[in-house]
Amino acid sequence: MLETVELTRRFGGLTAVDRVSITVPVGQLTGFVGGNGAGKTTTMRMVCGVLAIHAGRVLWHGQDITADQRRRFGYLPEERGLYPKQPVLDQLVYLSRLRGVPAASARSSALDFLDRFGLAGRAKDRVEKLSLGNQQRVQIIAALMSSPIALILDEPFSGLDPDAVESMADLLREQARNGVPVLFSSHQLDLVDRLCDRLVIMARGAVVAQGTSHELRRGAGLRYRLVLRDDAGWVRGVRGLHVVDVDGAQALLEVTDPGARQAVLQEALSRGEVVEFVRVVPPLSELYREVAA
Repeated sequence: MLETVELTRRFGGLTAVDRVSITVPVGQLTGFVGGNGAGKTTTMRMVCGVLAIHAGRVLWHGQDITADQRRRFGYLPEERGLYPKQPVLDQLVYLSRLRGVPAASARSSALDFLDRFGLAGRAKDRVEKLSLGNQQRVQIIAALMSSPIALILDEPFSGLDPDAVESMADLLREQARNGVPVLFSSHQLDLVDRLCDRLVIMARGAVVAQGTSHELRRGAGLRYRLVLRDDAGWVRGVRGLHVVDVDGAQALLEVTDPGARQAVLQEALSRGEVVEFVRVVPPLSELYREVAA
């Protein structure tokens, strides 16, 4: 697997990344989320060797990563790094050959990826003639086509239309099934929640939460939505509950004492009809706001 241990980077007096330790398991999609300036891009650049590390380590399968191993990573920077005057196919073949891929294999792989992304008819066009979304597709292909041993992708879904998002998601799942650890950042929390096996949340240069969606939600507390026929204001008097919100006949409750769940339900039934009493699974956006505040 890919790991960072106490990774640190400073810019003058600012500590942009502060002792960041994360795990990106083999064959899983790990989502990297956080606000602008949280430290995600700086962390990714250190993992790939683009930025120097001031403290900490990057490990590949438990050992300090080597330059040769880093060269086999697929890296997608947030800023596009394509040659605007060069035709798309020529550029992809050139970038693959820099990684040691024979020309014929590079061409065949590039044509296959272009077809999968709906760009087969644009292979001879110069990059500058493409839309920003299609340029993003080309840069993604450049990161994927040299059989990377790991993928580090900074905002890979930026600028993509819905069809391209699904194509990209399928490709990432395919890479994961082939045993490739994938770390990608995105501000699209619903997409991260849907795709990822693991999540890493950063704020102010530090990791504030990481784990599977289930682990993060389990740590968020047990919340229930209670809907009655009559007013629900009486729930404020039930011990073992934190009343998050009451609006007429509806209440959002957080159970702080396991016995309170049955107690509030029994009390509700004794008072009249219970329309709904259900566990509320918080979305990733809510979890993010709670841990990154």
